[in-house]
Amino acid sequence: MFSVIFPGQGSQFVGMTKDLYDKFDLIKKLYRRADQILNSPLTKIILEGPEEELKSTENTQPAIFLVSYGIFKLSVNEFGLNLNKANYFAGHSLGEYSALSCSGSLDFEDALRILKIRGRAMQNSVPENKGGMTAIIGSSLEIIQKIIDENKNKFKCYIANDNSNQQIVVSGLNSELDLLSDVLNHNKIKNIRLAVSAPFHCKLMQPATIALKSELQNIKFKNFENKIISNVTAKEVDNPEDLKNLLINQIESKVRWRESINYIISNKVNKFIEIGPGKILSNLVKRIDKTVKVSAINNEEDINELLKND
Repeated sequence: MFSVIFPGQGSQFVGMTKDLYDKFDLIKKLYRRADQILNSPLTKIILEGPEEELKSTENTQPAIFLVSYGIFKLSVNEFGLNLNKANYFAGHSLGEYSALSCSGSLDFEDALRILKIRGRAMQNSVPENKGGMTAIIGSSLEIIQKIIDENKNKFKCYIANDNSNQQIVVSGLNSELDLLSDVLNHNKIKNIRLAVSAPFHCKLMQPATIALKSELQNIKFKNFENKIISNVTAKEVDNPEDLKNLLINQIESKVRWRESINYIISNKVNKFIEIGPGKILSNLVKRIDKTVKVSAINNEEDINELLKND
């Protein structure tokens, strides 16, 4: 049994899938279609940059989705990898939209358009460079939550991602994150400020929730052919209407990635395939459970390697 998983923001890099774009018409056609849907040069930003444009959240989110979707479709349609038979589809934050679209529950065009709006709304929820995120390494969710609770009169920070047993990400205004960092350093807990310009997955994203809610009301999700895992509940979603509400809640809710992976493993899945740029999720899954098999598809060589071992 296996699950396919799709990465979120932070996995992007200039030139991702250039080798696939140069070689396969399927990728070229898909990317051209995305440019037309969004009326923007997304392909150029993905393949050539500049990096600052790719890092802009309203470009990053549709870009990572397009890359993930393209790799998935190429693997299935050109190489015959049986990814549609996955027992679970899951994605990290925006990766949940990749999971939905690749599973056939959400139209490609709707996903692209929503992610462009989602990215812009999330970026604009807090003035630029006023908020951010800090990764905390080597500590548990319980310990970090206790530190935040004990210091709630000094600063307000929010747990945004429960990524693995040893990695928690916290969101907040930069001034508040600086105060949190002082406490963490005093307790000799390793922490690193992430290269993002907004505090995702916390109450500060409320304007984005409002913006996305009105957009998602007009989207029609298809009946699920595969089991989809929600970031909000860390369990499978039963019907499209519930999914719509969960995607709205996802904007301000903690990404329960560690719990999601443990839930999938508890249902007898012993293999994960990450589809999209980089190997961030592959590394997180290994940290969560070293006994499961993990692969990542970034290029043609990765596809052929999976075919050989399938």
